[in-house]
Amino acid sequence: MLIAAHPDDETLGLGGQLSGIPDLTLIHVTDGAPRNLADARRAGFDTRHAYADARALELERALSAAEVTPVRRRALEIVDQEAIEHLPDLLALIVDELRAAAAVITHPYEGGHPDHDVCALLVQCACEQLSRARRTAPLRLEFPSYHAREGEAAWGVFWPAAGCPERVVPLDARQLTRKRAALAQFATQREVIAPFPIDPERLRRAPRYDFTRQPPPGDVLYDRFQWRVTGESWRRHARAVLEHVH
Repeated sequence: MLIAAHPDDETLGLGGQLSGIPDLTLIHVTDGAPRNLADARRAGFDTRHAYADARALELERALSAAEVTPVRRRALEIVDQEAIEHLPDLLALIVDELRAAAAVITHPYEGGHPDHDVCALLVQCACEQLSRARRTAPLRLEFPSYHAREGEAAWGVFWPAAGCPERVVPLDARQLTRKRAALAQFATQREVIAPFPIDPERLRRAPRYDFTRQPPPGDVLYDRFQWRVTGESWRRHARAVLEHVH
């Protein structure tokens, strides 16, 4: 199972390898369209829903270009940047989804985007709930997104985690062709995608995160963007849910 925050995250992270993952279930937590219309208008849309529909269509075309045919897909359609406000319902849903999964791949907790961090929290907490219920929890893996490093944004690489070495996967010619064709479908995200390296791809076993503390880089990138969610408010929501589930 791959759990991504937004349409395009799966392709940016593992687009060259996705077609080779057997029995893939693909879940997107948000529709990629924030309530603030700045991104939508920049892409030429007047409403949030029109922008969300465009992003969904881009995803369809990208998966086709990447020759990815998941056995199952699910879109949870949470508003972009607001997943943290829906933690209890999302956690119950992800626990149910992971019951039959052998492995789950998602984002790291690195403070790059609040929805990325929510995916990391949901997967870790769901796996721990399954373990406490004496059910077999899936192997937790993660692909890199982006985070703050030395005052700048670092794209497509992990913040180091002790005991969790990364596997660096150079893409072959066919994988590169598929990934480039898939990324070209995300026209509304062209500026966002541009800084990401296409090759190689990286994967690692997920560390156990403490979501009540600042993310490992010690800096929250999205605090610079004046969004409705801040690192402090994100952790406040996380603490409330973690106190309840534990």
